[in-house]
Amino acid sequence: MKGRIMKEVTRNSGIDAIGNVNWGTHFCQFYNTKQDLVDIIIPYFKAGLENNEFCIWVASNPLEAKKSFKKFVPDPDTYLEKKQIEIIHYDDWYLKRGFFDTQMILNGLVEKLNKALANSYEGLRLFEGIFSLEEEYRDDFAEYEREMNRIMGNNPMLVLCTYSLSKYNVAEIFNIIENHQFALIKREGKWEKIKRSK
Repeated sequence: MKGRIMKEVTRNSGIDAIGNVNWGTHFCQFYNTKQDLVDIIIPYFKAGLENNEFCIWVASNPLEAKKSFKKFVPDPDTYLEKKQIEIIHYDDWYLKRGFFDTQMILNGLVEKLNKALANSYEGLRLFEGIFSLEEEYRDDFAEYEREMNRIMGNNPMLVLCTYSLSKYNVAEIFNIIENHQFALIKREGKWEKIKRSK
């Protein structure tokens, strides 16, 4: 997928610890609590919706995600009715064929982006909640993250992935950060941006 010429390169991430980011930004968040997730996901989506971006929320519990969306985003029904945000169960995003198919997932993402641009959206904003993705798919997911970096380039996409700190050891956390441009980690009650080493 070739990079497109974009009207506006920087976008409002909606997250105070980050500020504006370029299209093509792929970052992650490490969280401990459900509130940690809400602190980041809601402003991230709110900024995207307000700036005419098509949003995708990959969730382990779409009903709960929709409930949070309706609770915290002003005028949520407007966005839901015009289908500017799509809330998808992670099985339907990652395991559509019953197994993890990296190329199929990436092809689906490119199709969503092309459709969003055809519908006059500025670009696509994706949130991927890893949550209870089974242990057996961890290596597949890491490969998918690397491939995503390759296709994102300068395309009008922003991608945020979240990982529970309780499910990963220190070495795994470092490996996850290396597959993203930077990570958000909460220290002493404040979100901090941690850049990868290379």
